[in-house]
Amino acid sequence: MKSVVKSMENDSAQILRRYHQYLKLEKGFSPNTIEAYQRDLDRFIEFMNANQRDFLSDDVRLEDFQHFSAALYELGIAPRSLSRILSGLRSFYHFLVLSDLKETNPTELLEFPKKAKHLPEVLTVEEVDAMEACIDLSEREGHRNRAIIETLFSCGLRVSELCNLKMSNLYLDEGFIKVEGKGNKQRLVPISRRAVKELNLWFADRNLIDIKPGQEDFVFVSHTRRQQLTRVMVFYVIKSLVEKAGIQKAVSPHTLRHSFATALLEGGANLRAIQAMLGHESIATTQIYMHIDTTHLREEILLHHPRNKKP
Repeated sequence: MKSVVKSMENDSAQILRRYHQYLKLEKGFSPNTIEAYQRDLDRFIEFMNANQRDFLSDDVRLEDFQHFSAALYELGIAPRSLSRILSGLRSFYHFLVLSDLKETNPTELLEFPKKAKHLPEVLTVEEVDAMEACIDLSEREGHRNRAIIETLFSCGLRVSELCNLKMSNLYLDEGFIKVEGKGNKQRLVPISRRAVKELNLWFADRNLIDIKPGQEDFVFVSHTRRQQLTRVMVFYVIKSLVEKAGIQKAVSPHTLRHSFATALLEGGANLRAIQAMLGHESIATTQIYMHIDTTHLREEILLHHPRNKKP
């Protein structure tokens, strides 16, 4: 079987340059499309390196792509986005076969995801904006509900993490919040400027509530019950806003978490950075967790999340 590293001409950097020319000259793709293909290929290369696998090796198997697909699915990446990524990988390995660098294409039997009911829905930035536009800020819950939407979308929190979020764990001047996830494990998550603004507006209203003793540290509280907001109430808020916005999707608080991950992935964020921000120690059947310092996490979210893009 042929080896893809026989000479300097066939080293990985040279092969990637040739692939770029193939997409540009033979396929006639636009610069944006080429950039997307290369970004998705970089993600797969990073995934393989984390598992001590060579993406150009002759023993690359169908299972490698299935595990990579499972990793993206675990992050809540939308089926359409996942299909596009896998299509780009199939294109690359097809190029290797055409260039006589590989005898067979290991992606030939790779199945693409189908949009089924059990797969997560994802909201676009425009749909999130439409939900927020439906909020009446003259109502006492107005600023609180906008802060809820922004915190879920900008930080990718689980609904339980949102409800348990505490004032003492907010570091808004530094641009971080401390989140307590599954198994009481804590993580620092960057927060967008937009979410910080909405939280501060909510705090002005929150200060007027006579919060029950022992409940003072919770960020989100009920005006009527004067205590920590429940998961059910957050579900109700989301459902109500989705209906008002006319969004024809099955949306829950978790949908905003999926939307957070998809927005970062689409923006080009590092896969392991997304993994760390979501609080996943492992992705699917792989063990690719690596420690990422908070400075790097903040750079990732500032660069790639739509809430941080300048107009």
